[in-house]
Amino acid sequence: MKITFILWGLILFRFSLFAQVSFGKPEKINDGWQFHLGDVPNAQAVDFDAGKWRTLDLPHDWSVEGTLSPSLASCTGYLPGGIGWYRKTVDIPQGKPGDRVYLYFEGVYNRSEVFINGHSAGKRPSGYVSFMHDATPYVEAGKPAVIAVRADHSRSADSRWYTGSGIYRNVWLVTANPVHIAPWGVFCRTASIDHGKAVLTVETDLENGSDAKVDLTVVQQLLDVNGKEVAASSKKISLSAKATGKSISDLRVGKPLLWSTRTPNLYRLKTTVVQNGKTIDETVTTAGIRTFTFDPDRGFALNGEWMKVKGVCIHHDAGVLGSAVPREVWKRRLLNLKETGCNAVRMSHNPQAPDVYDLCDELGILVMDEAFDEWEFPKRKWLEGWNRGTPGFEGAYDFFEEWSSRDLADMVRRDRNHASVFAWSIGNEVDYPNDPYSHPVLDGTTISQPMFGGYRPEQPNAERLGKVAGRLAATVRENDPSRPVTAGLAGVVMSNAAGYPDALDIAGYNYTEDRYGTDHKTYPERVIYGSENGQGLPAWKAVRDNEHIFGQFLWTGIDYLGESGAWPSRGFYTGLMDFGGFIKPRGYFRQSLWAEKPMAYLGTYPAPDRDRDRWGPSIDAWSIWNYDEGQTVRVVCYTNAAKARLLLNGKEAGATKDYDDHTGVIWWDIPYARGALEVVGMDAAGNRTCGYTVRSSGRPDALTAVVDTAGAKDSGLLQIIVRVVDENGIPVMLSDDEVTCTIDGPARLLGLEASNNSDMGNYRDNVQRVLHGRLLAYIRLTGETEPVTVKFTAPWLKGVTLPVPERSPNFPEK
Repeated sequence: MKITFILWGLILFRFSLFAQVSFGKPEKINDGWQFHLGDVPNAQAVDFDAGKWRTLDLPHDWSVEGTLSPSLASCTGYLPGGIGWYRKTVDIPQGKPGDRVYLYFEGVYNRSEVFINGHSAGKRPSGYVSFMHDATPYVEAGKPAVIAVRADHSRSADSRWYTGSGIYRNVWLVTANPVHIAPWGVFCRTASIDHGKAVLTVETDLENGSDAKVDLTVVQQLLDVNGKEVAASSKKISLSAKATGKSISDLRVGKPLLWSTRTPNLYRLKTTVVQNGKTIDETVTTAGIRTFTFDPDRGFALNGEWMKVKGVCIHHDAGVLGSAVPREVWKRRLLNLKETGCNAVRMSHNPQAPDVYDLCDELGILVMDEAFDEWEFPKRKWLEGWNRGTPGFEGAYDFFEEWSSRDLADMVRRDRNHASVFAWSIGNEVDYPNDPYSHPVLDGTTISQPMFGGYRPEQPNAERLGKVAGRLAATVRENDPSRPVTAGLAGVVMSNAAGYPDALDIAGYNYTEDRYGTDHKTYPERVIYGSENGQGLPAWKAVRDNEHIFGQFLWTGIDYLGESGAWPSRGFYTGLMDFGGFIKPRGYFRQSLWAEKPMAYLGTYPAPDRDRDRWGPSIDAWSIWNYDEGQTVRVVCYTNAAKARLLLNGKEAGATKDYDDHTGVIWWDIPYARGALEVVGMDAAGNRTCGYTVRSSGRPDALTAVVDTAGAKDSGLLQIIVRVVDENGIPVMLSDDEVTCTIDGPARLLGLEASNNSDMGNYRDNVQRVLHGRLLAYIRLTGETEPVTVKFTAPWLKGVTLPVPERSPNFPEK
């Protein structure tokens, strides 16, 4: 049974101001909110005095501003939750009689309630789903309106990872004609691609909020990257008073440029609603055309090309920034992930910020969108360290029955127009044996994850899994029939017995590589892939060497807050990249397995004794070449070259060795001597294809600082890499010097991120110790043209001063 999905993916045009709701005139209202941490009676009242509250700009995460404490839950990174209030007065546009006004929130964590001029406009318990409230009944055109938002994260240990708290994404005020496109109402999909032509079907949902029948014309225009129209259509439709309707149009595109991970070609689609010759609503999106195919025997094909999905799972925080992560930070992180050879991300385990999807569209990264980590019953939440002590059971399960269908539908409708999204996941490890569901098949059965014992009849019956999955899958298909429904299965044996996979189009296996072969034989029509996997070479070989397994998603792509070990531990530290978005040694090891271009990396560590050496060469070796003279050092090379040789100060230090497919690592044990250590990667014929050099450093002498300005022109965010170097400019990897940042001019330090998982100090002040000789500073420019000077100093070292106008235009380091 072959499952083929053909999709016309849409992303919102990044230069437009149409927000993510596809209608009306949106205005971002992030600036100048008042905030109070703690519950306050009657704080929604129009005349409430919030003069002593803190003034801030959104997005905002109050949890990451809190003090790390061992008395708090490890699952959420030893950071606090609580209740917070936000207030802002906005001017409602004069508009025309009958115009509608809406408030659109990209994300509030969590259990939020929005008040407008003292009236409750609605609640939304989910902390991840984007939502909108109709403000029209509570405002008057041309007059100010008071918005108040209460976020209740008092159940602070309600997640297995760090969530953040507050209005941590953008907020928009949307004004619209009473007759307008419905929220997330534009949906376009491919009807056919044949002989160099594509036929696209565009559905546009419309709402008539007026008291009269209306006759409309819906115009669709497809524009290429140069703004040239390549296809167009016009359709008439009539809507009765207070009614909704759908306009369907076909667009025919000759010689379409397809979207792919290598060439993410994009178009723009402009949708215009016309009444009596006048435009009453319009929206612009950016579009990508591509096809994908899933086959139980051959795996996955993008645009007819069979390929392996080389994916990682990512959470939504960015270390010191918490969950309020600017677009520019995500861009740097995703570019660095692509450098490792990654071509896909799994949104673990919730819908993420719209910026992330837009960037994946632009950069050519496949996305698996995911809705839930738990369903109708809570999972264990570790409070004293990962898998330690007695767990707690707070969570989102209490509103699942009431809200899950709506939350899932809103996720799909919001994200279904993204070219990058190729599958919808309805759950992650909700079938974990005895956490919470159980089944008689667990007696006498073993899986590759802890089962918390055999069958427990007092636990929820796993037979419910198939029923709930069927309901959720139907919701997905109702809103988007063009993509497959999937889930990450933890207890595959139990789920097979309960019929859970039968509700899915493709089945994700978490850490269950040993069942790839057996289940392929038992369920020959099932499409199988690794939805969550360890980073060892055997897990990758299970994908590489089995045609029917189309890919894997590593846990994890980037280190994240929460799911922490015993104190001191900020978070989970197995990422290809660290909290600051720097590629770690294991990221370069993954690059050697995944990347297409030639690469080599050198790492070192003291040669292990026989007992330690049984684990094989490490994939976590840093590029350090400073040891005691004559000390035996293990030198490891991660490369995709056929063979490699080792040079020390230009002379052979290690004989040429062939690539070792058993470990994925070429290694040598050599005596240390100061100087330059170089590895040369070669093809089978002995020709050089790549290389890498690490040099011995002297004592710390100075600081250097380089600015990544990729996002400075757009939003004024500076990401500054600070490094400790010796007198010759060689990085001092062993340095742990304490760096102080001072700013002169209109700018604000958001935080210093050294990526030290065991440093439980204050990451929000202007002082931080480096780790591996570096840290990352996040600085927000608050002026438009005024000069800004940033200075970094450290005791006994030469400091560095950066005049911001002279910053480098390129990424300085991956």
